[in-house]
Amino acid sequence: MRIPVTWLTEHLELDEVPTPEQLADAFVRVGIEVDDIRPLNAVTGPLVVGRVVRIEELTGFKKPIRYCQVEVGVLAADAATSSTEIDDPEGMGLTGGTAATAGTGEAAPDVRGIICGATNFAEGDLIVAALPGAVLPGGFAISARKTYGHVSNGMICSAKELGIGDDHSGILVLPPGTAAPGTDAVDLLGLDDTVLEVTPTPDRGFCFSVRGLARELACALDVPLIDPAMLEVPPGEGEVVPVHIEDEQACSRFVLRRVTDLDATAPTPWFIRRRLMLAGIRSISLAVDVTNYVMLELGQPLHAFDAGSVKGSLVVRRARPGEKLTTLDDVQRELASDDIVICDDTGPISLAGIMGGASTEISDTSTDVLLEAAHWDPASISRGVRRHKLPSEAARRFERFTDPALPPAALERAARLLREYGEGRIHPGRTDVGRVSLFPPVSMPIDLPDKVAGVRYARGVTARRLQQIGCAVEVTTSDSGVTMVTATPPTWRSDLRQPADLVEEVLRLEGYDSIPSVLPTAPAGRGLTEVQRRRRTVARALAEAGYVEVLPFPFTSPATWDAFGFAPDDVRRNTVKVLNPLESERDELATTLLPGLLESLQRNVSRGQRDVALFHVGQVTLPSATQVPVPDVPVATRPSDAELSSLLAALPRQPLHVAVVLAGQRQRTGWWGKGEPASWADAVQAAKIVAEAYGVELRAVAVECAPWHPGRCAELRVGDWPVGHAGELHPKVVEALGLPRRTCAMELDLDALPLRDNRPVPLVSPFPPVLLDVALVVDAAVPAADVAAVLRGAGGDLLEEVRLFDVYTGEQVGAGKRSLAYSMRFRALDRTLTVEEATASRDAAVAAATERFGATLRG
Repeated sequence: MRIPVTWLTEHLELDEVPTPEQLADAFVRVGIEVDDIRPLNAVTGPLVVGRVVRIEELTGFKKPIRYCQVEVGVLAADAATSSTEIDDPEGMGLTGGTAATAGTGEAAPDVRGIICGATNFAEGDLIVAALPGAVLPGGFAISARKTYGHVSNGMICSAKELGIGDDHSGILVLPPGTAAPGTDAVDLLGLDDTVLEVTPTPDRGFCFSVRGLARELACALDVPLIDPAMLEVPPGEGEVVPVHIEDEQACSRFVLRRVTDLDATAPTPWFIRRRLMLAGIRSISLAVDVTNYVMLELGQPLHAFDAGSVKGSLVVRRARPGEKLTTLDDVQRELASDDIVICDDTGPISLAGIMGGASTEISDTSTDVLLEAAHWDPASISRGVRRHKLPSEAARRFERFTDPALPPAALERAARLLREYGEGRIHPGRTDVGRVSLFPPVSMPIDLPDKVAGVRYARGVTARRLQQIGCAVEVTTSDSGVTMVTATPPTWRSDLRQPADLVEEVLRLEGYDSIPSVLPTAPAGRGLTEVQRRRRTVARALAEAGYVEVLPFPFTSPATWDAFGFAPDDVRRNTVKVLNPLESERDELATTLLPGLLESLQRNVSRGQRDVALFHVGQVTLPSATQVPVPDVPVATRPSDAELSSLLAALPRQPLHVAVVLAGQRQRTGWWGKGEPASWADAVQAAKIVAEAYGVELRAVAVECAPWHPGRCAELRVGDWPVGHAGELHPKVVEALGLPRRTCAMELDLDALPLRDNRPVPLVSPFPPVLLDVALVVDAAVPAADVAAVLRGAGGDLLEEVRLFDVYTGEQVGAGKRSLAYSMRFRALDRTLTVEEATASRDAAVAAATERFGATLRG
C-alpha cells in the first residue's frame, strides 16, 4: 500500500514533523513492514502550470502530433517583444512563441510552442509544462529543439514523467481554476512529498487505510491521533431505499446514502486526484474518485450506484442456481450459491464486496447517486475473489475484516465531498439495516506482559497501550488480590480474542527491541542424543566424500510412481494425502526420498551442472494398510496419556532415511588423466560410508527392484536384514524423468541400522602387510560381492582386507564367464608376517571360492 507522508501526518498532532525515514522506523517498530521510501523531489529547474491557447494538428506522420501554443506565465514589461529568443548556440535561428502584446512596454503573456503527441487535452485546459533547463526524474533534461518541422520549447508532462503516478496514456490535465499560468508546479503538485510503501500483516485489516496507519504512528510516536472518522453523523429522516438482508452471516450491516442533483461534469479536485495517483489508483470521475478516496482514508470500501437505474427495493442474499451477472468489466459471470449479491426487482445488480454490475454503473450523465457501505463476511469475499478471479482494492480490505461501525461515517464523508465539489444535494434519508456486534471483553493479570517479556514495565503502561489501540479498559482487583485488566476490543480489532493478543499489543508498542535477548544456560549433562550424533556424522561423512546436501520438496504426485515403474500393488504407492497441498498436482507425502532428490538433480543438470552428487537425510511416510482414525482431542487442556497414545497410534510410521543421487563424472578429467563416470559401485560405496559412520558392516546382494536397473541393483543388508538399495537407475526411469544417462542412486533406512553403544576400538598393527592379488574366473551370473565374502570368510584372521579392482570378460575367459581380480591384504598383530603364511591363507580362500562357485585361477 502506497501512502504520501503528508496525508499521514495531517492526522497526527505533531510539534515537529518527523522525516520519512523516522516514520518508516516507527512503522517497523510496531510491526509494519516498509518496502520503499520514494521521495518525489526529483524535478529541478522550471516546472510551471500552463494553459493551452491553441492546438495545431500536424499531418503526414504515423501517429498524432500536435503543435501547441501554451501560455506559461507573463513576460516582464521590458521583455515584452514580438518573440521570445531561445538559446541558439548552433545558429539554427530558433525562436519561441509570440507574445500577445508586443512593443507596448506592458506585461504580456509568455506563450511557448511545444510539440506533444498526447490527445487527451483541448484548448483552454491547464497542464504542467517543463521548460528548457528542467530535469525530470531519471535525469531527463529538457531543452529547446527542432522536431516535426517546429521548435518545441519545452515539454507537456504526464503523471508518470513527473513521478507522481503510473499513468502514461496521456498528459496530466489539471482541474479548471487550479492555478494561474506560470504558477510554480513543484509546490502545486506537492513534489516535495515522499511516498511510503508499506505492507501490513493480513491480520491487521484496519492498517489498509490512512486512518489505521496514522493510529499505528500515533502509538509508535506517542502523540494524539486526529481521527478522520470522527464525524458528526446526523440522524436520517426515513429510508433512502428499502433494504432486506436475507443472510445476516454474509452481511451484518448495510447502509445507503443518496446524493441528488450532482454535476456529472464536475472535475475531481486536485488534492484527491493527487493522492489517488500517489496511491496507484487512476482517476475516473468525481463520484468514483470520492469513493476510492474515502476507502483509502478510512478503510471502508464504498460503491456508487446510478440511483435512476435501481428498480424497487434492495435485497442482500446468496446467489441462486442459474443466476448470472454482467459486472463492470462487461463480463457475464455465472454466480455460485456461495456468492453474496445485491439485488433489486430485476435481479442481481452487484457482486457484493467485489465488483458492481454494469446495469447500475455510474456514467458521465449520472446526477443521482446512491452510495452504499456494508460489512461483508471476510471468508465469503475471499472465496468469491478466487472463484471469479476478480481481485480488487475493495475486496482486499473486505477479506481482511472491515470496521462494522464505520459505514455511516464513511458515507457521510463521501456525501459531503460530493456536495462540496460536485454541487450535489444530500438526501435527508438514510437506510441503515443490520447491527454492530461488539467483541467480548478479554481479561488478564495486569503484569502478564511483564512476565512474558521478562521486563518490568512502568506502572500504567499496559492500560495506556491498550487504550491507545482503541480498547475500553477497566482495572480491577480479584478476590485473591491479583490486579486484573479487562479490555473490550474496538470494532475494528477482530484479532483481539485472548490474553496473548493483548500481551502482543503491549510488547510491540513498547518495542520488541526493549526486550533483552538472553541465551539460556544449557543444563549440565545434556547434549545431542546418540541418534542425533549419528545423523550429523552421516551428513558430515557424505559431505567429506564430495556429496552436496539439499533440502528437496517433500511432496510428490501419483505420476511419479508410474515414472518409477512401480507395480500397481507396490506398497510404496500407499501414501498419505495432504488436505491443503501447496501444489494441487503434488498432494502426497513421499514413501521414498528419491522423487525430491531426482527433481533437484534434474534442476541442477538443466542449469548447466554436468557432474552432480547430492544427498538428503530426511523422514519418509509409510502408512499402515489399516489406517487408525485420528481422535478428536481438546486443545484447552493437556491431552491425557490415553489421548496421546491414540494420537501417536493414528500417525503413520516416519522412519529416517538417507539417499544419494549421482550423475556425470565422479572423478573429473584433468591434467592428472581421464576422469571416471559415476557408476553403481559409487552408489554402493556411499551406503558403506553411511554404514561405517554407524559402526556396522553392509553386505550387497544382487536383486531386481524398481526404479533400479535389474542387472545393476544391489540390496543392502546388515546380516540378513535388508536396509536399502543402491545401483544404477532403469533407463526407462531416466528417460521419463529427463535425467542424464547412467544416473545412479542409493537409499538407506537409517532407523533399521543398529546403534552400537559400545563400539570396539580398532586394533592397529605396527607390522608391515603382505599384498597378494588373485584373479578368479567364475560364471558371469555370480555376484562379485558374494565371491569377496567367501574369500574374506576363508582367509582367516590374517586377512585384513579384500578389494575388487578389476572385472574382465572376453575370449580369454570363455563365453558366459568373467574374471574377478581381488587385492588381498594380510597382516599379523604381533609379528612380521611371512610370504609363506600369507600365501597359505590366500590358497585357503581360493579353495573355498572354488568349492562354492566353481572358481578357477586365471592363468
